[in-house]
Amino acid sequence: MTGTSAPPATDGVTVVVMSRDRREDLLATLPRHEAPVVLVDNGSTDGTVEAVRTALPEVTVVPLAGNAGARARTIGAGVAGTELVAFADDDSWWAPGDLARAAEVVRAHPRLAVLNARVLVGPEERLDPLCAELAVSPLGTPAHLPGPRLLGFIGCAAMVRTEAFLAVGGFDPVVRFPGEEERLSLDLAAAGWDIAYVDSVTVHHHPSTRRHDPAARRTAVWRSKVLTAVMRLPLRDVAGTVAAALRAGGPERRGLWRALPDLPAAVRRRRRLPAPVLADRRLLAG
Repeated sequence: MTGTSAPPATDGVTVVVMSRDRREDLLATLPRHEAPVVLVDNGSTDGTVEAVRTALPEVTVVPLAGNAGARARTIGAGVAGTELVAFADDDSWWAPGDLARAAEVVRAHPRLAVLNARVLVGPEERLDPLCAELAVSPLGTPAHLPGPRLLGFIGCAAMVRTEAFLAVGGFDPVVRFPGEEERLSLDLAAAGWDIAYVDSVTVHHHPSTRRHDPAARRTAVWRSKVLTAVMRLPLRDVAGTVAAALRAGGPERRGLWRALPDLPAAVRRRRRLPAPVLADRRLLAG
């Protein structure tokens, strides 16, 4: 249950949920969380804030005037003020008992900044295809980690060490959403932190019926790829990302054009990554 009824095993853990115009999804998923919940609302116009405050008064609701994208999660982590934060979307939740298990794993591994859980999709509980890739990460499983080392994660299925997450800026206001995990993951690695896939804990994800069409999502993802490249990658890799977008087709090209208004902000935040992190990224790229 949410709020003060959270079991002692989840002390020091807060679930942070970001949402926009998903009132009915939230009313179904928020009660499933076994730790206190902070909901950061990205300027909903469907009565989300009022409905959640009425139906679930134990949930801390942080209403934003507009859509801050994934930056809402960073705001939520700051409001939570707990040692660990578990992220969930309005259509996802952590399996019973797994918030506590994930917290035990993170605390037992001092260099672990992000734990990526296994994700089961839909009522049929299909393994998310990305999880199958994470489980065989080319970066291997070092002795000091509880699972394969990663250079990325799934935002709705991650538990983060709040101190590490906020120290590298959390999710930034330039990339916003989706694809917000990449820049954060690169910066955590540059700061000496690790990310690992742990399939002994599970997140359930029942994709909302109000999701955007796949082409629009590809456009948004490529916008994020371009901006992340500008902020962190060598210039030849930036050029390669732009060239890939131009070759790929309509949605990817639109993503490139939509990145243009945010390029000045990306350039101001530019900081090249250390060589070992770039080497790991190239290894993952094949």
